[in-house]
Amino acid sequence: MTDLEKVKENGYNIKHIKNPTLEVQLEAVKRNGLSVDYIKNPHLEVQLEAVKQNGYSIDYIKNPTLEAQLEAVKKYGRSIGYIKNPTLEVQIEAVKQNGSSIDHIKNPPLEVQLEAVKQNGSSIDHIKNPTLEVQLEALRQSPELKDHEKINPKLKQTHPEFWF
Repeated sequence: MTDLEKVKENGYNIKHIKNPTLEVQLEAVKRNGLSVDYIKNPHLEVQLEAVKQNGYSIDYIKNPTLEAQLEAVKKYGRSIGYIKNPTLEVQIEAVKQNGSSIDHIKNPPLEVQLEAVKQNGSSIDHIKNPTLEVQLEALRQSPELKDHEKINPKLKQTHPEFWF
């Protein structure tokens, strides 16, 4: 049985192959993105294929490229939790895909907070001390949040449109 046939049978079979070719690596991660764990220094193409198959495979790639990080969070926003020091661009893409992904971002900047509540107003639950601007955006997206504990009651006076 050839190496290619082995990984076509099961992507994890790559762990038993010494020095797999690029073709074999690609086939393995197409079958199972998590098999990237058994590939040393995967090529960009292999990283991208792995995270396309399974966004959480980013956790098994040492020093993933920015492209692979973006691909992973576009597929599964919460996979940002496996990315060390994500860039602002990666953070924004993650919360655009899933607003609650913000709970995996340490000290998210205002821009990221706004994107999170634009995607889902209820994402305000995952933001410590949201600014009035973030609260208003959450209300725009989900008016039913008007009595939420993170919505400042003073907004009722300055923005009565949400209470009628």
